[in-house]
Amino acid sequence: MRTHQEINERSRALAAAVVQRIDMDADRAGLEHARTVCRRWLESHSEGCVREWCSILQNPWAKIRSILLDQSEEGNRLRQNSPFCGILTPRERWEIYRRF
Repeated sequence: MRTHQEINERSRALAAAVVQRIDMDADRAGLEHARTVCRRWLESHSEGCVREWCSILQNPWAKIRSILLDQSEEGNRLRQNSPFCGILTPRERWEIYRRF
């Protein structure tokens, strides 16, 4: 069983990989993907975290980036329901999972 700290560290590593991918893409396609995911989630879920992410995703990339990389408890909480799924390939995700 993983500790909360280990899970949070893995989550931060995944978020850092997502940030790196989006930083490298001038079109920020991954950011638009996350917005699309969030809108789709909003159609079937109205939980606070979905609405919260939809609001966050209205910000400029620099602000969203800082939220994704935030090491506070708030950052940990937000990453638990991140709409940035699908940005990394399965292989990239599993490489990070193996490290943790």
